[in-house]
Amino acid sequence: LPDLRVVCNVAVGYNNIDVAAARARKVIVTNTPDVLNEACAVLTWGLILASVRQIPQQMASLQAGRWQIGVGGTLRGKTLGVYSYGRIGAVVADYAKAFGMKVLVWAREASLERARADGYAAARSKEAFFEESDVITLHLRLIDATRGIVSAADLARMKPTALMVNTSRAGLIEAGALEKALKLGRPGMAAVDVFEDEPVLNASHPLLQLDNAVCTPHIGY
Repeated sequence: LPDLRVVCNVAVGYNNIDVAAARARKVIVTNTPDVLNEACAVLTWGLILASVRQIPQQMASLQAGRWQIGVGGTLRGKTLGVYSYGRIGAVVADYAKAFGMKVLVWAREASLERARADGYAAARSKEAFFEESDVITLHLRLIDATRGIVSAADLARMKPTALMVNTSRAGLIEAGALEKALKLGRPGMAAVDVFEDEPVLNASHPLLQLDNAVCTPHIGY
């Protein structure tokens, strides 16, 4: 593309673009930092509600000619753990008020200060964050420092009734750890919109075989 002058990434960052190569060729690289805020936050809450009320499983039961498989849980009075308090994390936290949830934040100190200023509690430690949250939602950028930042040990600290939600990047969770954790029952549920290798076709991902996982095909934008 010898006449290429601008690449606009409709996303928050540039991690899918070779910025150095573009700069060497005097190609301008831009992004759209606020375009995902509401869209991703709404999907995050859609996944939370679908998981807690078992909506996909209830639909499957009805379509198979059966009736209720329980009625799921509720959110009022529970604790929403927001991992990283940036543009999207702040919107997700704000929506929690409508569901009567307490918000607990874990992030870098500068982000924790912003969360405190907005009236939210900061977790005492990363360990306490995973132990005390009923729902944890990830809203970090995937960079070298954050790859695998959620470990198998972190997941094992979650309640057996807890839900892990990932609408950010699959690589934030240690490879293979979420599938194993769900089989062990901590956390009890997961909802994901992102996968390490995309697209996922022919139901080939192990999360798609688990009844306690709700998965969508990267539609959070």
